[in-house]
Parts: sequence; C-alpha cells; structure tokens
Amino acid sequence: MRERTAYYTRIRMFEQRILEELLALLEANSVTIRQEQLGGSGGGLCTVKGEPIFFVDTQTSSAESAAICAEAVSKVMDIESIYIKPEVRQFIERYSGTRKSSEKWQR
Repeated sequence: MRERTAYYTRIRMFEQRILEELLALLEANSVTIRQEQLGGSGGGLCTVKGEPIFFVDTQTSSAESAAICAEAVSKVMDIESIYIKPEVRQFIERYSGTRKSSEKWQR
C-alpha cells in the first residue's frame, strides 16, 4: 500500500510540473494566466478585450488542467520553432495533436 501511495504522489508531482512548464510557455507568449474557481470545468483559453487569457480551474485536477493547457499552447505558438523540454513536448503532442501553423489561434 505504501508503494502505491508513493507512485501516485510521483504522478501528481509530474502532472503539476508539466502544468507549471506549460503555463510558463503561455506567459512567455503574452498570455495572462488567471486561476479561478470554475466549478471543475477545467478552464481554457479565451480573448477578453483583445487580450489572450488562460483560465486555470482551481477545482479540477492538475492532469486535466495540464491537458487543456497543452491544447492552448499548441494554439498560441509553433512548438516546432522553439526548444521545449522533451517530456513537455511529448505531453503537448499527446494531448493537443499539434496543428499546422496555418491553423494557429488568432489574437
């Protein structure tokens, strides 16, 4: 039982670290990050008064928030043109399906 608890703790830590890396990528691309209680909906990327904002739902898991954030990263930036840590890049590719530059999100 103790080993199982340690395993799940490592997974949660990994998910949280990936989420932090993804949020940093969004911030580096002029996306405002807001952490709000949204009832477990997960949040997402939107534009308010012409400014991109990514909402992180504080009532959802790090894994779900990271998956939503990965999709936002793939919309905001061309991940092929910059260095991204391999595990973060794999996460983005797994959860967003990388898009062609012509399909990028428009500000």
